[in-house]
Amino acid sequence: MQALQLFGDRDLRLGEVDPPAAPGPGEIQIRVRAVGLNFIDVWGFRGMAFAKRKMPLTVGAEASGEIVCVGEGVTDLREGDRVVMYGAQTCGRCKACREGRDNLCEDVSGVMGFHIDGFARERVTMQARLVVKVPDGVSFTDAACAPIAFGTVQHMLFDNAKLEPGESILVHAGGSGIGTAAIKMAKAIGCTVFTTVGDDRKGEMAKALGADHVINYRNERFEGEVRRLTKRKGVDVVFEHVGPDTWNGSLLCLKRGGRLVTCGSTSGVSTTMNLMQLFQQQYRITGSFGCSMANIRQSLAKMADGITPVVDTVLPLGDFSQGLERLESRKVFGKILVAID
Repeated sequence: MQALQLFGDRDLRLGEVDPPAAPGPGEIQIRVRAVGLNFIDVWGFRGMAFAKRKMPLTVGAEASGEIVCVGEGVTDLREGDRVVMYGAQTCGRCKACREGRDNLCEDVSGVMGFHIDGFARERVTMQARLVVKVPDGVSFTDAACAPIAFGTVQHMLFDNAKLEPGESILVHAGGSGIGTAAIKMAKAIGCTVFTTVGDDRKGEMAKALGADHVINYRNERFEGEVRRLTKRKGVDVVFEHVGPDTWNGSLLCLKRGGRLVTCGSTSGVSTTMNLMQLFQQQYRITGSFGCSMANIRQSLAKMADGITPVVDTVLPLGDFSQGLERLESRKVFGKILVAID
């Protein structure tokens, strides 16, 4: 079968690999139909794996597909079911896993497509406990955005930031995959949404999604605009994933007792901050990584209710690297996906 494999830094090759083994007890085999691209794919493409990994490595951390074969003992899934796959090989045994906090697994084997073979291939065999059924009416391409993009946003906004209806939120990089999802999820519960973008075209598109205030950070200091628009009060929540370039400005945008939740650091990994400001203003800062299986189910339910992903581009498997380059260039608005026929 065909698979897309990483042989070294920025060296992706589409080639033939052996098909997966038939599913054993508790396993299923899935025909992969769509793969979502994320910045974790860009980091892996650049060689930023943060851990040892064996090359060549099949890429792709987020995907949807349909079950083609079911192993012994699997009773809640059957051939033909449409599913999405959890992108981390969790142990299923530790306290965190047993409590449904899958992204805090104490013995995770790695992230698929990053540390261990991922989903950018025609078929994959995996444990049935690591898949979630896709509701009727949700397409394969939309569903492929649930395990990382939508799931991450669901976890950030509602598990960690505790976003409430009617609150105000600043969403950074409103044209990104998670940024567009955050705008739509926040507007769906009646929040006032501020967002930053890198050009006016993206600004108009963000407004069309429901953003109330759009700030082009290339023309204006976003922290000054947020404070002006809120009459110096600030916002309840900042949705942060840029890193050092926006970190201290983001803190200035928070009202007293405000919450900042962060899941990324695309502009670098280190920053400095004013600790007196932190404790005097009683900020609450939360790191957020990935999501739980429950968050994926919640995300798929929202898609079924009409909160669908914004899709920038759908590419064939052979153009995966072009999708990564587009994502890296920040010219994207929404999600880039790969369809596997």
